[in-house]
Amino acid sequence: MNHLARVYEAALRVQIAPFGVTPGQFPALLCLFEEDGLTQREMCARVQIAQATMANTLRRMERDGLVTRTPAPDDGRSAQVWLTDRARKIEDDLVRIGRGINRSAVVGLDPDEADALLKTIRLMIDNLTPPEGDRDGDGALAPDHRETDLT
Repeated sequence: MNHLARVYEAALRVQIAPFGVTPGQFPALLCLFEEDGLTQREMCARVQIAQATMANTLRRMERDGLVTRTPAPDDGRSAQVWLTDRARKIEDDLVRIGRGINRSAVVGLDPDEADALLKTIRLMIDNLTPPEGDRDGDGALAPDHRETDLT
């Protein structure tokens, strides 16, 4: 799976580089394409990455002209993250690239196999995702995980 993640990221990197976007920024952009104006905390929950990682990613995205941040109206301590015109102009291209890579990854699978693969991947992610409020990794495995011999 590590190998799959590396080749997926490499394919993504090559295709989004001309737009001035990195693989680390891609999930944050997709999140904002779905709902603009989220807070950093909301983005972390949706993308499932640590606050510090998201803070660094957003700082670079702001530097690169992809997002702006404004104080949240209901909580002055947090900020809402907004896509810039530059990001909106490349939205369709980035979404098309992501979908194209996903389609390329399942070439040779019939639709039922592709659906089963996606279902399996989602289950594995759920099994390895720490419970809410446990982002330091303690208890990352679901309590009812099954032992599986993958060798």
